[in-house]
Amino acid sequence: MAASGGTSYRNGATSRNSLKLDKPFSANSSNSKSSLKSKSLPNSALRRSSPAALGVAKDDGGVPGRVRVAVRLRPRNTEESIADADFADCVELQPELKRLKLRKNNWDSDTYEFDEVLTEFASQKRVYEVVAKPVVESVLDGYNGTIMAYGQTGTGKTYTLGRLGEEDTADRGIMVRAMEDILAEVSLETDSVSVSYLQLYMESIQDLLDPANDNISIVEDPKTGDVSVPGATLVEIRHQESFVELLRLGEAHRFAANTKLNTESSRSHAILMVHVKRSLKGRDSTLSSDNSHLVKTLKPPIVRKGKLVVVDLAGSERIDKSGSEGHTLEEAKSINLSLSALGKCINALAENSAHVPVRDSKLTRLLRDSFGGTARTSLVITIGPSPRHRGETTSTIMFGQRAMKVENMLKIKEEFDYKSLSRRLDIQLDKLIAEHERQQKAFEIEIERITKEAQDRISEADRSHSNALEKERLKYQKDYMESIKKLEDQLMVKQKKLGGEKVINEEVAASASSVIANGEGLTVSADKEVAELKKLVKKEIVLRKAAEEEVNNLRNQVAQLKRSEISCNSEILKLRKTLEDEQNQKKKLEGDIAMLQSQLLQLSFEADETSRRLDRGEPGKVLGSLDSLVQQVKHSQAQDAGNGEKASVAKLFEQVGLQKILSLLEAEDYDVRIHAVKVVANLAAEETNQQKIVEAGGLSSLLMLLRSTEDETIHRVAAGAIANLAMNETNQELIMSQGGISLLSMTAANAEDPQTLRMVAGAIANLCGNDKLQTKLRGEGGIKALLGMVRCRHPDVLAQVARGIANFAKCESRASTQGTGTKAGKSFLIEDGALPWIVQNANNEASTIKRHIELALCHLAQHEVNAKDMIIGGALWELVRISRDCSREDIRTLAHRTLISSPTFQAEMRRLRIDY
Repeated sequence: MAASGGTSYRNGATSRNSLKLDKPFSANSSNSKSSLKSKSLPNSALRRSSPAALGVAKDDGGVPGRVRVAVRLRPRNTEESIADADFADCVELQPELKRLKLRKNNWDSDTYEFDEVLTEFASQKRVYEVVAKPVVESVLDGYNGTIMAYGQTGTGKTYTLGRLGEEDTADRGIMVRAMEDILAEVSLETDSVSVSYLQLYMESIQDLLDPANDNISIVEDPKTGDVSVPGATLVEIRHQESFVELLRLGEAHRFAANTKLNTESSRSHAILMVHVKRSLKGRDSTLSSDNSHLVKTLKPPIVRKGKLVVVDLAGSERIDKSGSEGHTLEEAKSINLSLSALGKCINALAENSAHVPVRDSKLTRLLRDSFGGTARTSLVITIGPSPRHRGETTSTIMFGQRAMKVENMLKIKEEFDYKSLSRRLDIQLDKLIAEHERQQKAFEIEIERITKEAQDRISEADRSHSNALEKERLKYQKDYMESIKKLEDQLMVKQKKLGGEKVINEEVAASASSVIANGEGLTVSADKEVAELKKLVKKEIVLRKAAEEEVNNLRNQVAQLKRSEISCNSEILKLRKTLEDEQNQKKKLEGDIAMLQSQLLQLSFEADETSRRLDRGEPGKVLGSLDSLVQQVKHSQAQDAGNGEKASVAKLFEQVGLQKILSLLEAEDYDVRIHAVKVVANLAAEETNQQKIVEAGGLSSLLMLLRSTEDETIHRVAAGAIANLAMNETNQELIMSQGGISLLSMTAANAEDPQTLRMVAGAIANLCGNDKLQTKLRGEGGIKALLGMVRCRHPDVLAQVARGIANFAKCESRASTQGTGTKAGKSFLIEDGALPWIVQNANNEASTIKRHIELALCHLAQHEVNAKDMIIGGALWELVRISRDCSREDIRTLAHRTLISSPTFQAEMRRLRIDY
């Protein structure tokens, strides 16, 4: 689908099919504290549950994990450096406090807190480590993860996520660095990594790796609610080079256009999906068999499936600023509609709404698991410094604030690899069947051989027996005939010779008897031979029967093996059912464990209360309780360093108690004091905690630290806490009454670190804004301390000094005009020698310094008694310049009104012939 009206591909090509990969690849078709606006947004707790969760029901077996949000500031570009040269940045970052100040005007600003605040000098490596690396590690452990960039067009979203770093490896974005870590951890022999690269353009999901596939549908699992895009190209990744080539191909197919805000503005949402499948080592299935090759143990391997989704959202834009028209205008409308739908879903989740409009856009359907679902989500919002885009910057910041209230329920994607087990069982079964068939065939061949051999032996025996009988019969017949003939001859001879019949008869009878006797002997011999042959035949019959019995036994064994196979299949089904029962039992046990943990926490609180009662009765055990508290503080700080997440100071405040935290400010262990003063400083940043800290003696303890310790780190953090407390008028009077200005002045005189001087100057600047304390503040050296800190020359320190002088001059001017001042003479600032420095820095290059100095000059000039000294010091010329050239209309008007209302200035301008 081609784009018109100024839209082009990112590399300027006119056809998305013109690019090919040089290398082939295979393709298949926490407890972090809440960040709230310090003034206009009320304090609220983290979301513990979400009824809709972008349409996905919560799983009780998950682990809570809030959406983490980082803000990244883009440096000024060439156009902004020229056009906004006379304007201050609309934001001020405080990365050490993880805060961002959004200026509403020259005097007032709103403060927001985020999980990470990244300045314009933050490296790509730093951004990856704090934003994306924890999510990548979770994906390798089997969780789903999402990394998303949101912000106005031209603020650096694509640079943060998709930079390839071909010219400079230090510029590599999150996508490239994430794949490097994934490939370094997985084993290519047992694990797999596959990638899909899509774009959502004009509510149409298109495949960046296959441009012809430009209308991919979204499929939702009705049981689990999981979202997938089965029609997208899935590429298996085995080398980092092939992945970079894949990103280059996808980026070439992505839509982009030239607008007034960005010469290469993305016109679609890019979505990179990385699927990681890992097999747990040491838990592979084992198959063993006995002599009959029966499977004894079946343990399916465990596989963890994690999915990393990296979303490069198209930038939000205002049509009047971007200058979009024609088809580019339609693209901008589609982008803004999808971002608006995402914002509505985030609002509904942040407010625990019963209905989340997830189906209003395909973007929200794709991200339903990222917000309120089961994925670990990290959001980086990108902003620009230009005051011309303050509205867009405010909208981006508020989107991040609302996203921080969304809590996901992380769930590990771990399952048994039944497919692998089934393949192994099929192979084993095929081997058993082949072995059985081979044995059966061998048995049949052996039976045939034995049967044939027995038949041959029986046939041979029959032939031998028949031949022997025939031979004996013929022999006996021949012998009988010869004997008869012989007897007849003898009879004839004897008859003739003896001549008597009686004798002949007797001899014949005797001869006949002899012949009969001989015949009977021959018959007995033949019968013996026949009996032996019958024995041989019987023996052969017995052998034949034994062979038939052996054949029957072998057939029975084959039938038994088949029954064993059926029993094995039944055992597999039982095993699967047992595994399902074990999973259900596991979920039940996890619920019981969660309930026991809750009971254990309650018992721990009760034990702590009992320990405090015992401590009040037995002073000797107080040290043990403090040691326990120290361990809690150290443990919380160790978790900060190990996990990369800030510990919940509010939770520590509730569990430990303010008195114990303040008691650690006097601990002998240096590390304990450092941790304790940081906790107090974080608590003092919240207005709701300031009164509690002061009532508990926290202010006195902080001032004591400035007096008793020489460590500059403690001085810096303590001064920052005092500066926070000094924002309250009641606390300002307490600070002055306890000698706070003298201690701050002494700290400023001894400090060399710019950050320490900035904190001290900020505290004194807050005190300078109190009309009632001016005389005392000046008497205790407050003004001289401010002027002494200009030796540092650091812009941040000079800005705080200028702010303090402007506040002091404003209070003096207000007192003189209202007639409530206690001093009728010239300004304390002029008496203490501040005027030369003010005039010298009236045209300072730093906009924050210049703005405060211009205000100070205007306020000093409103008191007529100061006019002469200001003329001598050269301030008149600066006032004239301010009234003509100041970039801010309110200051320019104030200077003009001051000059025309002062007779002294009017007379001097006439003398100098200044045309005014």
